[in-house]
Amino acid sequence: MRIFLSTLAVMGAINATASIAQDNKVVVELYTSQGCSSCPPADALLADLVGRDDVIPLALHVDYWDYLGWKDEFGSRDFTARQHGYARVNRAESVYTPQMVIGGQDQVIGSKGMAVMDHIAEQRAQADQVVMTATRDGQIIKIAATAQTTNIGEMVVQLVRYHPEETVTIRRGENAGKSISYVNIVTSWQVIGNWDGTSPMAMNAAVEGNDAAVILIQKDPFGPILAAVDLP
Repeated sequence: MRIFLSTLAVMGAINATASIAQDNKVVVELYTSQGCSSCPPADALLADLVGRDDVIPLALHVDYWDYLGWKDEFGSRDFTARQHGYARVNRAESVYTPQMVIGGQDQVIGSKGMAVMDHIAEQRAQADQVVMTATRDGQIIKIAATAQTTNIGEMVVQLVRYHPEETVTIRRGENAGKSISYVNIVTSWQVIGNWDGTSPMAMNAAVEGNDAAVILIQKDPFGPILAAVDLP
């Protein structure tokens, strides 16, 4: 499903200590909606990616199809705004579901499995521009990063929280009568810092609750995702 834009404005604590180094993982963002009849195949494809150790799959539920009769309980205007941000940077005339954005660069219909796999492979083949580590100890994540090349430019450090899985029975709208399982459901996506890469970066991020966390570094604005660490 596609929506044309008149303007593209962007508008737990874990007891054990976990240390995970960035390993060139590819972030796959799926823009989806419970009210979109085209989305279930893409939701299923994202679930297939969960088992891979080279990918961080994330589901961002948008809110612009809520008017069709079913309000997506995971939908957020913040995720709609993020998708619009990609559209603005790429001079796209529309946003749509299901859309996958792979590594912050490649955009593809989210149900096109072969295209998705090809883009993941292309992203994996790219040389690392940033090396990052993250350590989670209770409610604090310690982050360190070093740029591997010069003149990367401005980057943003972001904290993403997500639920691993939930099944929803949809009673109205285009998917009425279906029970659909969703994975890696993003609950928040926030910028926690800026970095220009000219010197090593070290910072802490506070986290609450038991939701999994992802730390990622992205070229600003809405450019390539240069490093990512998943802290389940």
